[in-house]
Amino acid sequence: MKYLDEFSDPVLAKRLFDDIRANTTQPWSIMEVCGGQTHSIIRHGIDQLLPEEIQLIHGPGCPVCVTPLEIIDKALEIASRPDVIFCSFGDMLRVPGSGRDLFKVKSEGADVRVVYSPLDALKIAQENPDRQVVFFGIGFETTAPPNAMTVYQAKKLGIPNFSLLVSHVKVPPAIDAIMNSPDCRVQAFLAAGHVCTVMGT
Repeated sequence: MKYLDEFSDPVLAKRLFDDIRANTTQPWSIMEVCGGQTHSIIRHGIDQLLPEEIQLIHGPGCPVCVTPLEIIDKALEIASRPDVIFCSFGDMLRVPGSGRDLFKVKSEGADVRVVYSPLDALKIAQENPDRQVVFFGIGFETTAPPNAMTVYQAKKLGIPNFSLLVSHVKVPPAIDAIMNSPDCRVQAFLAAGHVCTVMGT
């Protein structure tokens, strides 16, 4: 994969951490907003390499954590229907609703499939015209454009058996709620650049 090695340069990484140490003059509590950032930070041990004055706080991060219980219960009810193929990202299958999760519904005979894109679900709808295919469209601002494009494609291709159960959540209100909390310790945010790109902020 092009550029993979360029982003795995231990000499450059050491230089950057040395610069961070040299410029850290007080304790900082920094929250990373994006779940992808949290995974990368933990996977590469970045939290262990930072000076002890810098504390990273894991933020709202992943849409799984902020999807309301009512939406998960709706997903479970829709997925349980015999005429439905329910498509979801894999990380939603273990999220509990009021009494069960999508894995349980699948084990009871429901047709629940893991996909990597809403376009995968659209293809399943094309291949199964006699079944309703529902994609579980969860996420922050960044997931709204691909979901909308998939709906546009479904209409353009004349695929009537495709729909979405949507739960999009905005990042700025989550940040506002954190900052307005009386117990807030956050002094800075490591913002989600891809969200900023979509929103223009």
